[in-house]
Amino acid sequence: MITRIREVRRARGMTLQDVATRCDPPTTPQTVGRLETGTRTVSVGWLNRIARALGVDAADLVDLPEREDVPVAALLGASGVHAPRREGVLLPPRPEPGQVAIRVEAGIGDYRSGDEIWLDRLGPDDFARALNRDILVPRPAGRFLFGRLIGRDPGKIHLLPLGAGARQTVLADPPWAAVAVKLIRSL
Repeated sequence: MITRIREVRRARGMTLQDVATRCDPPTTPQTVGRLETGTRTVSVGWLNRIARALGVDAADLVDLPEREDVPVAALLGASGVHAPRREGVLLPPRPEPGQVAIRVEAGIGDYRSGDEIWLDRLGPDDFARALNRDILVPRPAGRFLFGRLIGRDPGKIHLLPLGAGARQTVLADPPWAAVAVKLIRSL
């Protein structure tokens, strides 16, 4: 079986040590390297274990002939654009369990019409992880608020809606919030 473990690991910006540590149970970087190069046979169990460590589906780690990859042609940095030192591919975005999304219909703040914002749902105990980030909060009667979480006090959160001149909104702790983690934008 031909695997793409190395390509996916590099696309995720992870080292062999990162993957080895995130495996459950943890393994060694040498073992991950042997699985990447094919010097050690990749069983279905190892494939699933490595996939969980990388945060992808096991199918993303197998080279399937009918799947089209998006090769990285160039890298853009502060000094301009240049060719990559080694081949790489990009992985298509995949939803994670519990994610929700917003489709932007009209530009506001940093978002443009047509953008898709993917968000991770958080429980009230995890709201502090979203400070200074954009969040979606449910309101009664099927309404929502979306804005920057600028503060959290016992029993309430402080949200700054997007757009110029918007005023802070203080809400009693909602049952959940969703923090923006991925922006998908067509050019």
